Amino acid sequence: MSRVILLLLLALLLAACARESRETLPGQIPSDRPSPGEQQRQQDGPPSERFDPARIQPIHPRPEPRSPYGNHSPYEVFGITYHVKDSAEGYLEQGIASWYGTKFHGRATSSGEPYDMHQLTAAHRSLPLPTYAEVRHLENGRSIIVRINDRGPFHPDRIIDLSWAAAVKLGIDQAGTGPVEVRAITFDEPPRLAHSPARLPVSLQVAAFGERARADALKARLRASGVGPLKTERARTANGTIWRVQVGPLDAAERAMDLVEQIYDLGFGKPRYVYP
Repeated sequence: MSRVILLLLLALLLAACARESRETLPGQIPSDRPSPGEQQRQQDGPPSERFDPARIQPIHPRPEPRSPYGNHSPYEVFGITYHVKDSAEGYLEQGIASWYGTKFHGRATSSGEPYDMHQLTAAHRSLPLPTYAEVRHLENGRSIIVRINDRGPFHPDRIIDLSWAAAVKLGIDQAGTGPVEVRAITFDEPPRLAHSPARLPVSLQVAAFGERARADALKARLRASGVGPLKTERARTANGTIWRVQVGPLDAAERAMDLVEQIYDLGFGKPRYVYP
């Protein structure tokens, strides 16, 4: 057998092994973001366009229900088994943080939410999704709050993978990694949902995006969960065009309140009432 044929067979075998290493877990949408190995990290990076870090919005922790995806336990990645914690209560750990950016922007996270590198989010191997956490840089003293909605990093010497925005705020975007302390933020009280709408008809705004494709993706997920009627509203703002994903219009207050509960329980966050 020629050397060329042997090399071809070896390449096919390695490709098959790589496909088998990514396992879809029961009850979980796996992240579109593979394990951040060194070769993948070289292909990732910050946004190519200029972005003012002052536009990065702070996170305000609040009680949230667990995501319907990404909390399956145990789960296995590349032959290693991981367990999701029953609770984030009391979690405190020091270690190395890394970050991920353009390569995964807009792709689904393990919780099913789209990854937005301009938001203060993060990935963690074992904390429930979502979990709010304070991340403190152990050298420069900077501290930020992130919302953990993804799984990773699956690199043995890292404890958290930050979004690009979080890395900028923490001051590790240039170095790529940095020593941090991660402390989970937990709540005693149950989540509070919206009260009755002030007037009718009313719509529920679930989210707003700068890209039409992301709005359409959210609408598809809401529709698959039995939420409707759905509409996309295009609007112009000082920062450009946005697409608002809304449910409605709704003519019954009780129906609107039930949909708020349903959307919240599905892990899409708490929608807000909007009026014509």
